Amino acid sequence: MLAYTVRRMLMLIPVLLGMSIVVFSIIHAIPGDPAQTILGERATPEAIEDLREQLGLNNPWYVQYFSYLGQVVTGDLGVSLHSKSEISTEIVPYLAATVELTIFSMIFAVFVGVNAGIISAWKQNSWFDYICMLMALIGVSMPIFWLGLMEQWYFAQELKLLPSVGRDNPRDAVEAITHLYIVDTILQGRWDQLKDVLQHLVLPSIALGTIPMAIIARITRSSMLEVMRSDYIRTARAKGLGQFIVVYKHALKNSLIPVLTIVGLQTGALLGGAILTETIFGWPGVGRYIYTAIGNRDYPVIQSGILVVASIFVMINLVVDLLYAYVDPRIKYR
Repeated sequence: MLAYTVRRMLMLIPVLLGMSIVVFSIIHAIPGDPAQTILGERATPEAIEDLREQLGLNNPWYVQYFSYLGQVVTGDLGVSLHSKSEISTEIVPYLAATVELTIFSMIFAVFVGVNAGIISAWKQNSWFDYICMLMALIGVSMPIFWLGLMEQWYFAQELKLLPSVGRDNPRDAVEAITHLYIVDTILQGRWDQLKDVLQHLVLPSIALGTIPMAIIARITRSSMLEVMRSDYIRTARAKGLGQFIVVYKHALKNSLIPVLTIVGLQTGALLGGAILTETIFGWPGVGRYIYTAIGNRDYPVIQSGILVVASIFVMINLVVDLLYAYVDPRIKYR
């Protein structure tokens, strides 16, 4: 297991290197001059040229790339052209917001999706099975922006049960320590703020987790149906074990491999930043951060943001690969 983990960690290097080359090439193909964007339309050609020279934009692309790569290797993500702030510091609150939203979205998606898939397989061809699969189809097909707007209209405007935008109450803002607001409020013992933060998480988490939930439900049902036709399941039933024990203790664990794969892929995709959800709910996540940087032609922020997200994505895939052996002892890494 250790040797496999080390090999996989080493394999991340060419993956991330290739990702950085692709991102760098695409970004520099975007029309527009970042120096012109920073200085504005009324800037003189001399001022624009001076800024381009100062930022190194007049150097060949490969010189710019290797200069950036050298900074990244040393842990320096560069400086934002727009805000003049260190990206490694500036990106932390945005990344923390996305991580917090992703965790709660996936908790909702996994809990509802896995249980719906299990019961659908358990009660195959029943009315519950048909309703669950119909809801899963609707969940996959439903536009996130429409669902988010409907949630805001009904739960925030009509019922006034939940807040519609933001991470917390701006009149009683959370004092950031880790920038994970739930952790920060617990560390400070601010239970009133914790309740407020959780309330702000409900609507965007449900909107963002609906599509993963539907996919997980369908994959779980399919995998469970295949496992429940196995000989050892028939043997367990013949021994007189209850249906609940057969399904949740014997069948579920052996059907989790495809479910784990989907959960890992969906988690990585959500961490990439759900721009629509973050925009609708005013969520200050990394997706909006990178999107704003694209509008500002802020090349260092775009490159560093995508590289950070890609690094997290491949690390999640590594964790999922290692979990396979834990879930199914028949899998051995040699």
